[in-house]
Amino acid sequence: MTLTPDTKLGPYEIVALIGAGGMGEVYRARDARLGRDVAVKVLPTSFAADPERLRRFEQEARAVAALSHPNILALHDIGQHDRAPFLVSDIGGVFADPPLVTRDGASFAFDYRLRLSDLYTVTGIQ
Repeated sequence: MTLTPDTKLGPYEIVALIGAGGMGEVYRARDARLGRDVAVKVLPTSFAADPERLRRFEQEARAVAALSHPNILALHDIGQHDRAPFLVSDIGGVFADPPLVTRDGASFAFDYRLRLSDLYTVTGIQ
């Protein structure tokens, strides 16, 4: 489901498409209530058609919302638009980082290792 600029999902007004893939589309949006930019990830409508998948999506969203860590984007909201589930998070991560070509290889590798270490700590993966 491709959204156009100015489409409204509750208080979120779509500004531009950031990226798309097999797990949905990510948009830059404006939160009209708080006056800030956010990322809105709209998942495929097939998620809403499968009750078990939708239940897992909501369960995972609650789990992510409970986390607070500098390397994890804060999750602010979830909802549905035309039967397509969506997530609202900080606009950050790869969308806020400078392009990789401006970073030296050593600092990128160190940053990447830190993020992986944090991910392993949070998820319990060894």
